[in-house]
Amino acid sequence: RRVGGSITQEFTPPPLRDEENKDLKRERNYPEQPPTIPHAIRGYQVDMNSNRCLACHSRANSARTQAPMISITHFTDRDSHFIFGDVATAILVEDEAFAPAKHWKILGTKLKTQFSNNIRNNFGFLNRAAPEGAGAPDKLFVQEGRKVFKEVVPMVAEMITAHLGELGLKADALKRMWLHQANANMNRLISSKVLGHEASETESPTVLDTYANTSSAGSIIAFHLHSEDFAPGEKGLICSFGAGYSAGTVFVEKVGG
Repeated sequence: RRVGGSITQEFTPPPLRDEENKDLKRERNYPEQPPTIPHAIRGYQVDMNSNRCLACHSRANSARTQAPMISITHFTDRDSHFIFGDVATAILVEDEAFAPAKHWKILGTKLKTQFSNNIRNNFGFLNRAAPEGAGAPDKLFVQEGRKVFKEVVPMVAEMITAHLGELGLKADALKRMWLHQANANMNRLISSKVLGHEASETESPTVLDTYANTSSAGSIIAFHLHSEDFAPGEKGLICSFGAGYSAGTVFVEKVGG
């Protein structure tokens, strides 16, 4: 039940509170609570190319501005540093017998897991705020990025190629590859190993520049944004991969004019 009425009713939303611009530190409710922002941030640019907050809060500028310096946990090392995009995706999979005239036929799916210690998090997502272990390095996500790159690229490329063979297809049958959106260089190398040449933006589109690292959801975002030009009978690959290691391939074909 919805407070004040039923879930189907529409209500006038409450007015937004006035922005607070006192620029005075607020008391935290518990030790590990992220600091709240006591000043206006309207118009601030925060993206993959710029972060307006660092003009005051960076280590280099905090002494001059007297703003709180960003925590060392904001950046641990190059390999374990990411800008994640908050995103959720969903796909409806139904029996072809009652699918709409225009749909995507699933030609085949395959999953693969391979143990690796190069991407890990211990119990940090559960106990990072526990006083006895606060600040310990094992509370954070840790990755050996170069090792991951070296091991995942051939694993995924070989998996895609093998799955193509099982379906009786060749790489040139693919119009497009919608790959995991975490590392453009990794996607470039995987697609080149599969196709035999460096993939064009049309053959392997990227959405990292718009949505940042959306992890395994990125392949579905790429599929959603770059699939309208398919004609009936044209085929493509949806493929995500990552921690574990784990990987999945879904070969699809456009059906209906």
